[in-house]
Amino acid sequence: MILDDFIVLNKIGLYCSYGNFYLDPQQPVPYAVVSHAHADHAVSGNTHVYCTTATSAFMQHRYKKNAAYQFHCSDYGHSFYINDVKITFYPAGHMLGSALILMEYKEVRYLYTGDYRLTPDGTCEAIQLVKADVLITETTFAHPDTQHPDVIEEIKKLNHTESNIMLGAYALGKSQRLIALVNEYCKTKTILVHHSIMPFCRIYEELGITLGTYQVYDRKLMKQNTGNMIYMVPPMVYNSYIKAINVVRVFASGWHHLQKQNEIQLLISDHVDWQDILQTIAEVGPKQVWTLHGEGKHLQAHFKDQIEVKILN
Repeated sequence: MILDDFIVLNKIGLYCSYGNFYLDPQQPVPYAVVSHAHADHAVSGNTHVYCTTATSAFMQHRYKKNAAYQFHCSDYGHSFYINDVKITFYPAGHMLGSALILMEYKEVRYLYTGDYRLTPDGTCEAIQLVKADVLITETTFAHPDTQHPDVIEEIKKLNHTESNIMLGAYALGKSQRLIALVNEYCKTKTILVHHSIMPFCRIYEELGITLGTYQVYDRKLMKQNTGNMIYMVPPMVYNSYIKAINVVRVFASGWHHLQKQNEIQLLISDHVDWQDILQTIAEVGPKQVWTLHGEGKHLQAHFKDQIEVKILN
């Protein structure tokens, strides 16, 4: 029997009372199961953190000694218990180390997606969907009109200009994906990376991911070369250089509103779109769908009288 209160949302995050742990808590807790290392899912200061090895490495770089009292790292497909709840990680395809979290309790399977992506990406593990009775899915882009464009055609847009480019991207996950894509599809470009992004790139490479050619930003190099340079910066730097001259401004995101003032629109998302969510539901085969992060009302309407859709947020 599906337990309606197996996962409940409170001010700290998603709480499982049957295992006495949180999924991606927003404040430090005694027991945290973390899906991936982005800061909105992985906070510092937890006592015990259960995650993949890559997620642990990123958190320890970002938070140093405050990352957690103790990490418990598990490989994909290997199960462990927190109290009476059996937990297994599967690749989520969102970034390196990201995990779908399968929880089994009293013969019922609950699958929490965290952030996830179906499209292939050589810089992280390919998603592995598994069957579950309840799918707890993010709905960031869960609107019937939302369809992410082909990522290869998007990255090739950077070839349309020979001017130097300031490319805004999140430091962890997105930047590494873009470095690999530019190396593969924009071969005339030279990639310069902001110093804050470099440590994450090194961790990727230490974990066996090949990104291709890039180097830390050099102001002289950028000034001496008036074309075909890409300077990759995190969002804070990108926004602070709003009046930067002699560069084409580009920000990589699936959000259209972040593209309005950019000279090239680079619609590259690391999340599922509407069709991806429908495909996920078809493959997981849940009896119920619980939604998070975004709007679940369109899924409720789509699956009316077919599958129960419960909105948690």
